[in-house]
Amino acid sequence: MENNQFKNVPATFSEAFWFWLKLGLISFGGPAGQIATMHQELVEKRRWVSEERFLHALNYCMVLPGPEAQQLATYLGWLMHKSLGGIVAGTLFVLPSLFILIALSWIYITLGHTQIVHSVFDMIKPAVVAIVLHAAHRIGAKTLKNKMLWIIAITSFIAIFLFNLPFPLILLCAGLTGYFFNKKDIGFTKYEGGANDSSFSKLTFFKYLAIGLLLWLLPIGFLYFTYGWQHSYTQMSWFFTKAALLTFGGAYSVLPYVYQMAVDHYHWLSSAQMLDGLALGETTPGPLIMVVAFVGFIGGYSKELMGSDQLLIAGIIGAVIATWFTFLPSFLFILLGAPWIEATRNNLKFSGPLSAITAAVVGVIINLAIFFSYHVFWPRGINLEIDLLAISISVFASLLLFKMKWSILRIMALCTILGIIKGLI
Repeated sequence: MENNQFKNVPATFSEAFWFWLKLGLISFGGPAGQIATMHQELVEKRRWVSEERFLHALNYCMVLPGPEAQQLATYLGWLMHKSLGGIVAGTLFVLPSLFILIALSWIYITLGHTQIVHSVFDMIKPAVVAIVLHAAHRIGAKTLKNKMLWIIAITSFIAIFLFNLPFPLILLCAGLTGYFFNKKDIGFTKYEGGANDSSFSKLTFFKYLAIGLLLWLLPIGFLYFTYGWQHSYTQMSWFFTKAALLTFGGAYSVLPYVYQMAVDHYHWLSSAQMLDGLALGETTPGPLIMVVAFVGFIGGYSKELMGSDQLLIAGIIGAVIATWFTFLPSFLFILLGAPWIEATRNNLKFSGPLSAITAAVVGVIINLAIFFSYHVFWPRGINLEIDLLAISISVFASLLLFKMKWSILRIMALCTILGIIKGLI
């Protein structure tokens, strides 16, 4: 693999635009699957980004609060076409999912469940297990280059699987381990590549910071002065801002918090509706945290926030509010931090801790795969009957991924067709 940042002819803005739009439409499989897709397309197939820069960007995104796959897309878009490229990449990663979830949320709340939809979910969920395992294998093969990194990955898995330690704590310990062994010159490889071509500008930093704060203050201020602080729309804006800043480790680290507050505190939707929303989030493209759009839609619709004759509009506004305040911080983290992070790319002081963090993430992704497996293979609990059909589909999807080299999109399309057939039968 070449160490150049780009292939011989760098990607044009138009080429990148259509790629990010396509990715937003096919990015199934959760963050692990989405990251694997970006690696396969941008590093291995198109060679728009080098292996070193991809991993350096991934390491940074992994330690941020927020959806790491969407942040990685924003970072890589910025890397290729600076601020506009980052904004376009991050937006297109989310926008198709928002439209799809709004449509599915409306169908869900107006038409209810159908056997065909239920059957499609039954077919897709086992495939997601295979996709996550495949992603862990791909990232691990690229990352775990020596014994020390293997030890970090295994330790992180044990820490989260057996002891349920907080994800930020695991990352912190991994980073400190990488820093310590770097100083001892034990087993870490510095990032390679040419001279850094990015510069950190304080003026640009504070300009984007001011713009980001305005984009947060103006809508939340409008909601406050229009509806008051206790109105559900205003509370959504504040709650999803807090949730965005707590999502260390991806969606699964914050979903219990969203569940608790949205269901028990704000009563925007019921417990059963929240679980159905999670199923929708798992089986639609885009970040899993996009389930917040479902929460916002159901909250606006069921509480008739725009009146009983404008239920759909109320739901759409709720979905947009939830999405805006969840993802705005992610754009800021990248546009403010990426120039500085790129400047550290060849600095061994930073590359060691970041390599260790990526190794730790491999262990956490394996834990995520086990989490999926438990809920898919034993839907009624570990002590009750096992779903042999789900296991068969997962094994079959694994063969397609590992042996046949099928794309995630083809596997999802096949599972959807099988689900429709099952529902009709």
